[in-house]
Amino acid sequence: MKSCGVSLATAAAAAAAFGDEEKKMAAGKASGESEEASPSLTAEEREALGGLDSRLFGFVRFHEDGARTKALLGKAVRCYESLILKAEGKVESDFFCQLGHFNLLLEDYPKALSAYQRYYSLQSDYWKNAAFLYGLGLVYFHYNAFQWAIKAFQEVLYVDPSFCRAKEIHLRLGLMFKVNTDYESSLKHFQLALVDCNPCTLSNAEIQFHIAHLYETQRKYHSAKEAYEQLLQTENLSAQVKATVLQQLGWMHHTVDLLGDKTTKESYAIQYLQKSLEADPNSGQSWYFLGRCYSSIGKVQDAFISYRQSIDKSEASADTWCSIGVLYQQQNQPMDALQAYICAVQLDHGHAAAWMDLGTLYESCNQPQDAIKCYLNATRSKSCSNTSALAARIKYLQAQLCNLPQGSLQNKTKLLPSIEEAWSLPIPAELTSRQGAMNTAQQNTSDNWSGGPAVSHPPVQQQAHSWCLTPQKLQHLEQLRANRNNLNPAQKLMLEQLESQFVLMQQHQMRQTGAAQVRSTGILNGPIADSSLPTNSVSGQQPQLALTRVPSVSQPAVRPACPGQPLANGPFSAGHIPCSTPRTLGSTDTILIGNNHITGSGSNGNVPYLQRNALILPHNRTNLTSSAEEPWKNQLSNSTQNLGKNGLSNSSILLDKCPPPRPPSSPYPPLPKDKLNPPTPSIYLENKRDAFFPPLHQFCTNPNNPVTVIRGLAGALKLDLGLFSTKTLVEANNEHMVEVRTQLLQPADENWDPTGTKKIWHCESNRSHTTIAKYAQYQASSFQESLREENEKRSHHKDYSDSESTSSDNSGRRRKGPFKTIKFGTNIDLSDDKKWKLQLHELTKLPAFVRVVSAGNLLSHVGHTILGMNTVQLYMKVPGSRTPGHQENNNFCSVNINIGPGDCEWFVVPEGYWGVLNDFCEKNNLNFLMGSWWPNLEDLYEANVPVYRFIQRPGDLVWINAGTVHWVQAIGWCNNIAWNVGPLTACQYKLAVERYEWNKLQSVKSIVPMVHLSWNMARNIKVSDPKLFEMIKYCLLRTLKQCQTLREALIAAGKEIIWHGRTKEEPAHYCSICEVEVFDLLFVTNESNSQKTYIVHCQDCARKTSGNLENFVVLEQYKMEDLMQVYDQFTLVSKINLPLHYHPPHLDTVPWTLHMRPFLLFRK
Repeated sequence: MKSCGVSLATAAAAAAAFGDEEKKMAAGKASGESEEASPSLTAEEREALGGLDSRLFGFVRFHEDGARTKALLGKAVRCYESLILKAEGKVESDFFCQLGHFNLLLEDYPKALSAYQRYYSLQSDYWKNAAFLYGLGLVYFHYNAFQWAIKAFQEVLYVDPSFCRAKEIHLRLGLMFKVNTDYESSLKHFQLALVDCNPCTLSNAEIQFHIAHLYETQRKYHSAKEAYEQLLQTENLSAQVKATVLQQLGWMHHTVDLLGDKTTKESYAIQYLQKSLEADPNSGQSWYFLGRCYSSIGKVQDAFISYRQSIDKSEASADTWCSIGVLYQQQNQPMDALQAYICAVQLDHGHAAAWMDLGTLYESCNQPQDAIKCYLNATRSKSCSNTSALAARIKYLQAQLCNLPQGSLQNKTKLLPSIEEAWSLPIPAELTSRQGAMNTAQQNTSDNWSGGPAVSHPPVQQQAHSWCLTPQKLQHLEQLRANRNNLNPAQKLMLEQLESQFVLMQQHQMRQTGAAQVRSTGILNGPIADSSLPTNSVSGQQPQLALTRVPSVSQPAVRPACPGQPLANGPFSAGHIPCSTPRTLGSTDTILIGNNHITGSGSNGNVPYLQRNALILPHNRTNLTSSAEEPWKNQLSNSTQNLGKNGLSNSSILLDKCPPPRPPSSPYPPLPKDKLNPPTPSIYLENKRDAFFPPLHQFCTNPNNPVTVIRGLAGALKLDLGLFSTKTLVEANNEHMVEVRTQLLQPADENWDPTGTKKIWHCESNRSHTTIAKYAQYQASSFQESLREENEKRSHHKDYSDSESTSSDNSGRRRKGPFKTIKFGTNIDLSDDKKWKLQLHELTKLPAFVRVVSAGNLLSHVGHTILGMNTVQLYMKVPGSRTPGHQENNNFCSVNINIGPGDCEWFVVPEGYWGVLNDFCEKNNLNFLMGSWWPNLEDLYEANVPVYRFIQRPGDLVWINAGTVHWVQAIGWCNNIAWNVGPLTACQYKLAVERYEWNKLQSVKSIVPMVHLSWNMARNIKVSDPKLFEMIKYCLLRTLKQCQTLREALIAAGKEIIWHGRTKEEPAHYCSICEVEVFDLLFVTNESNSQKTYIVHCQDCARKTSGNLENFVVLEQYKMEDLMQVYDQFTLVSKINLPLHYHPPHLDTVPWTLHMRPFLLFRK
């Protein structure tokens, strides 16, 4: 197995191959053949290349003394390519892996990707090579193919948790999850990067900045403010980081109402921005923000000076010019305002804020035709946030024009030039002093499409250049492009001319600025129903993150970049999302991390995982730089001496038999459309004997049945459901804690965005807390409000048809929003047998296989409490309360009983289709495991996913089988109780272990400690199922070997192992950093051990914080002799020797269509 790139055997094979080639060449020359000499490598060069692979990306210098390394890599690439060409590609797969590494270090990304893909196609166990996966991830990261970069990086950490560049991986995962709006995952990876003491291309201060900005992006402004202020206390903080932090704090105080009253906020904002400018006087962004602050408090002259400074610092943008326009408009200088707005829209043709402000300006000057044109341009922008209001305004103005007397507009004197005439007007003369000088100085700079000024600003009276395209010509250009394949020769010629002019215009535009500017959308107070001017319609746009940005590389694209969508009232970092593709950075957005740049490509968000034709990917070459000072060769050689460094993971309980886990593909062949709404398996009970009939257990646990509804259970067993009623709960424990989810009331089979304009997967569900008494009051008031509404409807005395019409109309209005907000009381813990003695005792009436505690329930053998899994949880609902889509923790089965009085509607998808739903979540930027999502049924049916749909009535028990995906919505007012169970079956154990490994790959904590549970099962349970026995035995063997190997290595390294043992009902342990399960050998800091707090680390995280473990003690919980004894005594037993009190079910013995007894009825 290999993980560090190229093995010694491969290097030797390469040396031999090059030697053979040299001999053949010499023989050829001796025989008089004339052929061009191929490059060859000396023994010293081959030895030097042996230590170069993807792990050095960002850490090797290619200038000064490193120029020799760069030349060596270039020579190696030529040698390898020559050898592969002569061998017609028939070389060892590792040759391609090496070639990929060399090209990656040279930042020749297309060649690197091509070589990596060839290696992938030839090497079946490619996943064992961590350096290959890391290099592949870096290439995908460069191309903004974040979905695939995330997969590659996750697999690196899975196969080698101690990978020497784990900190780099966590940093990039944090950035990518931030872009994908998976903020919880982003924060976790940033924190994992922060605790790692290994070198990284960003400093810890810069990582802390990303964490603070992540809070700001989530609108957690107080947390963000605290994090920023704490960062300012850091010793030796660089001027760049300090300036950026102060800039963020200033802008937050200007835009966030939660941070105080307006006067105080603006005062602090100005102070922070002034301090930021002291640290970095050349930040045009800070000057712009300062101008916005001055403008908001009426200091017009100061605002104007700040805007001018912003332009002088080469960072003038559409936002700056738009703000200048607003300033002029407020001062009743319409001509100057017009010129500034025109500059803004020339810089950014899709700047909705500028177009809308320009429209209001024309309206105020009574020029409705020009206003309509501006509003239409605003609606065409992807950044426009109020298209419907603009459409209504356009319609209103058009109606006004129709009612005007003919010719009245032509005879009227215009206060402003038309939009066509204004397009070539100069900017105000007083702003051209510095900018004009810069124009001359930058004539010879490289062309670059960015968010800076996109048009020249000539002196007054200067004519527009011939290549300056008018809005009409730009629109014509877009039309010709859209019909490129159907143009006649004359139209093709016209298209070619317009594109040439457009490129020239871009080139001239780019010479106006020296830095790439990330543009963003303003949320403006645009015209709604009147023509009054907004006070400042360029609101909280998102400035660039100067901390890690560099000017983007030259790109020949002719399509202007579209403005980004704001995530928060602050500068963008990697969280900037473009409007082109949801998972890529904008085409002007560049993030520097060591040698690697995230450079916007604009069209590569859907790069396949292993694209066979690498030529379709763009090549954005960047300058080779470095930010590491350490001697990388010594670092790599030292890292391999440490236990677990750069080797395969020793914690997986599946890895020897299979590659890293991946979601299953959709079952084949696909189901026909008429089978996508299957009838739900339902069993009707008449008496207690029916409930305890053995085939019922077998039927429910049969993997062919993803769900079973047991009707009439409460009545058959005479369960007192009143014990779980709201009234009883309040009387029992009225101050008990309730988790509340605030949601939107929607139809059960639909999920709309808050505006009601489109169906989405994301399900709004915000968390808070209350008490049972307070939620009971809300539940009752909700019911009373509904009764009042019903009585009001009846008082209208409408007939049935009118009622039908009204209901239909209400449904239509409901879908258009806004939606009513409701509150769902969830995850109410009933585990305390003292508080809830009567309730828990009542549940002992249930059959053994659905009880909370039973010998045949795997979760009863965990040995400690797992809240909500081997304990009861209660749910208090009002109509519309949603449990979003999910699988149960570690794929265990679940039991859910409806207490009533209302019903619930369930949606269920079989386990085999969870990969399809995972794909849908990825496409919608949602985390399948941790996110809140509500599937769009239309999407599922189109993908041939079957959906079981049924109503759960009071007293009904719903059995969710292992791995089944489900989501639930309350129809009426009701309470539910639920818990998990683990049948003793091979299917249940297999799915639980697979999810345990998948969680590890996804950096998600497994609530069920499967290693700890497997050893307890071996101690407590006799197993007769050969498949189940084999899987448990293998898990024991793997963990036993891991413990023994680690123990021996620690002793050999001179590390003392201290006996600690275990107490009764002591929970399983998890790493406090990465949250993986830690079994037997616990790594605890010296301080934690002395304080007896025992904060546990896994070996990998312990070494990341302390390379030689000098700050840790190792505690042992089991004697190796005891573990070996348990392993030896765990044997397969025959069924005849099993204890009489427990009978394991058999798989596939009772198909659901079989009528086992008269009480078994099956219907939808």
